[in-house]
Amino acid sequence: MKKVVLATKNQGKVRELREVLAHLPIELLSLADFPAMAEPVEDGKTFEDNARIKARYYMQKTHCACIADDSGLEVALLGGAPGVHSARFAGVHGDDEANNRKLVAELRARGQESSPADYRCVLLFVDTDGHEIVADGRCDGEVRTAPRGTNGFGYDPYFYRGAQSMAELTLAAKQQISHRGAALRDFIPALEDYLK
Repeated sequence: MKKVVLATKNQGKVRELREVLAHLPIELLSLADFPAMAEPVEDGKTFEDNARIKARYYMQKTHCACIADDSGLEVALLGGAPGVHSARFAGVHGDDEANNRKLVAELRARGQESSPADYRCVLLFVDTDGHEIVADGRCDGEVRTAPRGTNGFGYDPYFYRGAQSMAELTLAAKQQISHRGAALRDFIPALEDYLK
């Protein structure tokens, strides 16, 4: 069975990806299986650049095929920020609470309680021979300064589609409309074909 590393320490992403990829003939590992490994510098200008940096880096370090994603929030009122800096918007990588505080502060500094926004996700698979599969997904909505819900992670309590925040949805409902779900709908069939 082919070993594939999910290039993330984000346990929310690991749970989501393990569930939707469970039917594939692969053994999924995550970065938790390689705790001493240093992280690459994500200095790409786009989500695809950063996904490729991570996928190639961890493929070379682990000698396993790798799936990486880069995703983030693009807020219209903030000129598309935080964008590729979403995970470290407030300065510390992965500090969801600080990132959300900064998001709310940025909206309020502009006298607004909401803004049109979208979530973006690029999924990238790279095999040890360099073969790549790339898929891009998007979810449009708005960010608000009032959080709701306890499901999800990251900016989910502040990102709304209609009356509900992403953090109020079940995982199954979220996958139907999310940026990652949209990317996966293209990514999974391409990966299935490749693995045949």
